Amino acid sequence: MAFKLIHAVEAKPGATILVDGNACVVRSLDVSRPGKHGHAKCRIEAIGVVDGKKRVLAIPGHERLEVPAMEKRKAQVLSVADTTASVMDLESFETEDIAFVDELKDQLNPEDQVEYMVIDETTKIIKRKL
Repeated sequence: MAFKLIHAVEAKPGATILVDGNACVVRSLDVSRPGKHGHAKCRIEAIGVVDGKKRVLAIPGHERLEVPAMEKRKAQVLSVADTTASVMDLESFETEDIAFVDELKDQLNPEDQVEYMVIDETTKIIKRKL
């Protein structure tokens, strides 16, 4: 579910957009000049927030893109499994199992504080707080 819509020429580097249903951060935006009978074209390179995959879009500048509803939260790790960690939200004190990025597998320990993202219906631990 989209939070808002923007035109392709407004997707500046650092903005978050939905590409094929995945939240991605825009790395670069190249806009070509409009031709005699055509529209401006945009080439957007974006990196997936959850999976880290690179995605490239080539679309007209007037096409609309969805901006997902994202929220960053802080939590404390209660236990760590192979691909998920049981965490307690530091604001609401609710516990839930959340997947984490592969780089954090050896770094997560019980009682560590982490930052996780809620993107539409997906949650993912993104970094460990020091």
